[in-house]
Amino acid sequence: MQMQPAKLVLKSGHSFSGLAPANQQAICYGEVVFSTGMVGYTESLTDPSYAGQILVFTYPLIGNYGVSAPATWESDKIQVKGLIVSELAPFYSNHTAKLSLFAWLQQQQIPWLTNVDTRALTKQLRGQGVVPGAIVSDDNPVEQFEDFDHINWVAEVSIKEPTYYGNGEKLIIAVDCGMKENILRCLLTYPCRIKRVPYDYDYSNEEFDGVFISNGPGDPALCTETVRILQKAMTKQKPIFGICLGTQLMGLAIGAQTYKMPFGHRSHNQPCMELSNKRCYLTSQNHGYAIDEETLPADWQISFRNLNDNTVAGIEHKQLPFFSVQFHPEAAPGPLDTQWLFQKFYALLK
Repeated sequence: MQMQPAKLVLKSGHSFSGLAPANQQAICYGEVVFSTGMVGYTESLTDPSYAGQILVFTYPLIGNYGVSAPATWESDKIQVKGLIVSELAPFYSNHTAKLSLFAWLQQQQIPWLTNVDTRALTKQLRGQGVVPGAIVSDDNPVEQFEDFDHINWVAEVSIKEPTYYGNGEKLIIAVDCGMKENILRCLLTYPCRIKRVPYDYDYSNEEFDGVFISNGPGDPALCTETVRILQKAMTKQKPIFGICLGTQLMGLAIGAQTYKMPFGHRSHNQPCMELSNKRCYLTSQNHGYAIDEETLPADWQISFRNLNDNTVAGIEHKQLPFFSVQFHPEAAPGPLDTQWLFQKFYALLK
């Protein structure tokens, strides 16, 4: 493949040089974030929570096991705006692989940049926080950076019409704010029916046994309709389970506040403690916002805490069957240590 000099330009003014395909001419804009995961690039790239972002992988070699069939993806396409790596493997070795990573990126028209000093770039993002950036060839000028914080990315990635799955007596409303497919797979291991609905679908007056609020991209404060509907559903006191963005939306629904973290948590080895029994778990995480624990109502409590920075990693009501976690118990990629939370949710359905 013919390559050309290119660079990543940050809104802060910092620039990081690299190489891009010669036919990659258009400027790619996005919020630049980093993930420290060693594996799972296929799952990460197809995770709707990365919508609107340029993803930097800190692990030095990416693409060495190729790309497997869509059945292993977390959505039906690559969701990131662009990809930054230190080295993109020219060859892959994996019996399940269907094509190379760079061929997949080309096929889906996703801009990418290799030969970048991702260590220096990550240190910059850790120091100043995530910022808008642009992947651009050396010949192209960078135009005005867009403010991505004010875009409702959930509206971009949520399904458009309700969809039904599974068989069973219990009915779960699954609110799709950018739901990963492995969440659906985990829920379907139980004998239940699932009605997957758009983020702004009002299910509050329907019959259901429980509600699930999914992960998703962007600022939770922009999902005002999702929060309003969730508040109405809570009055029924049926079990409600949230993951990642679902935790932040649950927090907003009960009157708590959220805030944007400097560089977020995006990795597969975040240590979290379950406060009720002091057990620690390795968790997979991908989020840039968190709940301000000082704003939690008195009838709610913190259930999990991130041991790296002490942020809220889970909340639950003290009496009612409402709980959520900031991490991803479904993994994909990451450890499976907390998949028991799906069993906890199913056991609450009556």
